[in-house]
Parts: sequence; C-alpha cells; structure tokens
Amino acid sequence: MTLQGMLFLLTAIGILTRRSQLFSKEAQGILTDLILYVILPCNIALSFRIELNQELLENLGVGFAVAWVIQALAWAMSRVLYLKYPEPTKRVLQYATVCSNGGFMGNPIAESVFGATGLMYASVFLIPQRIVMWSAGVTLFTEAPDKKALVKKVVTHPCIIAVYVGMILMFFDPPIPAFVERTASALGSCTTPLSMLMVGMILADVDDIQSMFSWDIIRYTLIRLVILPGIIFVGCRLTGIDELVTGVAVLLTAMPAACMTTILASKYQGDTMFASKCVVFSTAMTLVSLPVWCMLL
Repeated sequence: MTLQGMLFLLTAIGILTRRSQLFSKEAQGILTDLILYVILPCNIALSFRIELNQELLENLGVGFAVAWVIQALAWAMSRVLYLKYPEPTKRVLQYATVCSNGGFMGNPIAESVFGATGLMYASVFLIPQRIVMWSAGVTLFTEAPDKKALVKKVVTHPCIIAVYVGMILMFFDPPIPAFVERTASALGSCTTPLSMLMVGMILADVDDIQSMFSWDIIRYTLIRLVILPGIIFVGCRLTGIDELVTGVAVLLTAMPAACMTTILASKYQGDTMFASKCVVFSTAMTLVSLPVWCMLL
C-alpha cells in the first residue's frame, strides 16, 4: 500500500504540473524521449548485474516463452472481439489489446514490486511485445512494414540494446569504472518517478471526463486490465510457473493501452479521439487494478 500510495502521489504531481502549464505538450514529448532513450536503458542494463545461476537462466527462458504466449493470446482475442466495430475504431481496439504500455509503465512498477531481479525479468519479457508492436501491430493500421526497416528498428531500440549490455554484464561480469556505474545508477533511479509523472501528464489532458465512461471503452479496459492478466494468472498457477515469473508476467500483462495507439491512429486514419480516451481511461484505471493485482500476487 505504501508503494501504491507513492505511485498515486507521483501521478497526482504529474497531473498538477501539466494542468499548471509547467510542462507544455512539447516538453512532455521531450521528457518521454529522455525516459525511453536514456534513463530506462540505464536502469535495464544495471538490473542484469546480479549473480548468475541455473535457476535464474531457466526462469528467464520460461518468462520469455510466457511472453510469446501472451502476445499470441492477445492477438487472437483482438481478431475476434471487435468485429462489430467500424474499421477506424476496430483498428484502435485491436492494437491497444495487442500492445500495452508495459515498456513505459511496466519496468518501473516491476522493479518497485519485485526489485532488480523483477526488472531484469520484465526487460526480457518485453522483447516479444516490442517485436510485435513494430511488426504485426503496425499492420493493423497499414500494410506490412518493410522487413529490413522492421528488423533494424527492433534490434536497435535503446531498451533492447540495454538488454544486450545487461547480458554481457551478467555473463562476463566485466569491471566497470566506479564513476560510470554510479552515473548509470543515478540515471536509472529516476525511472519510476519520471515515468509516473508522465502518466499523470497523460491523464491531465482529458477535459471531457464523462465521455470516457462509454461501454466500449469500459469493455476494452476490462479486457486489458482484468481478463488478459486473469487468464495469465490462472494459467501460470495451474502450470506451476515460478512465483516471481508469474508476478512479472501478470503485472506487465495488466498494463494499460500503449501511448503509440493514439500516434498510429492519428497517422493512419484511425479513430484518434477514441484512441486517446482508451489510453487515458485504461491508464487511470490502473490506479485501482494494479494494487489489487499486487495483493493477489
């Protein structure tokens, strides 16, 4: 409850900074890039700097496999649950079901709940989603992307590069100058506060709150925050998967709609307003759903 109280307060500060015009929309975008391209990679790389053992390797492999199962499940659900919707709205719902905001919110929350090992599992867990996000996910809005460009975008993503660096640190344990490690650690420690401030800024941009309480948005939010993670929770429990792997898998599956949903909807003739409401409402509802999942785990 202390953790959730901290996350809620950070989110509230984010709302206040945006509402008071302390951060403009442009500054918000710059802060997002700073988190994704500098701060989060430092955090991810250092999370791998732990003692290697057989159980850890096995759990990483299991977590990676579970992540692919989740992506396949989300993809299958997205293809059958939204058939009655008009095409622009259907594209938004399908993409938002397949691609969550796990990369932005998931890593700091996994670290806050499960420590450095949880962050390491989360970093590996998110690799399949990043691949799907820039491949099959994009095809929901447009034609299949160029394969060469796709591969380049995935393998050169800063968070994926951070996983490469982390693997080197874990397997070979090279000596790192103290000032380099402390610099990376200082940057990485900013991940949780800055990420939750960004969540607050997203929530602050909603003016017509009542319009978000439509059945379509509530239904999507239940699928994203309750049904999908619920299936994973039950499946992991029944198959006896390690508790830490289960916890990370459930929490990252219970993340809200990806912010990219609105960006792609705007670029490829999707329902931009509906996409924004899905992102904001599902993000707001995590303030309720995540504490419940944390208690269950």
